[in-house]
Amino acid sequence: MIAEFKEFINRGSFVELAVGFVMGIAFQSVISALTERVITPAIAMAFGQPDFDALLTFGAIDPETGMAVGSVGAVLTALLNFLLVALALFFVVKGYNRLQRAEPDEPEPEADPEDVVLLREIRDALREQT
Repeated sequence: MIAEFKEFINRGSFVELAVGFVMGIAFQSVISALTERVITPAIAMAFGQPDFDALLTFGAIDPETGMAVGSVGAVLTALLNFLLVALALFFVVKGYNRLQRAEPDEPEPEADPEDVVLLREIRDALREQT
C-alpha cells in the first residue's frame, strides 16, 4: 500500500497538478490585489461607486453589517470581479504563450540515403586514382 501511494505521488501529472494549484493560489493574490487596488478604484472614479452591493437590495437589515440581507448588486459585483480576474488571466496566459513560441528551429538536414553516400565514396575513390 505504501509503494502504491509512493507511485501515485511520484506520477508526473500529480506533481504538475500540485505545482499548478500552488501557483494558482499565489497568482490569485496578485489578481485580487490588482482588482481591489487598481481596477475597482478606477471603476469607482468612473461610475461613482466601487461596487454594486447596495443596488437592488431586499430583505431585513443585518445588524452586524448594516446592509440588507439580500442583494442582487452583490451578485453583480462578484460577477464583475470574476470577469476582471478572467480577463487578467487571459492576458497573462496570452503573454506566456507568446513567450513560449520561439522561432522554430531550423530542421537538421536529412541524412543522405546510403546509396548516395556509397556513390559519393566511389566517385571520390575514382578521383584519387586519376
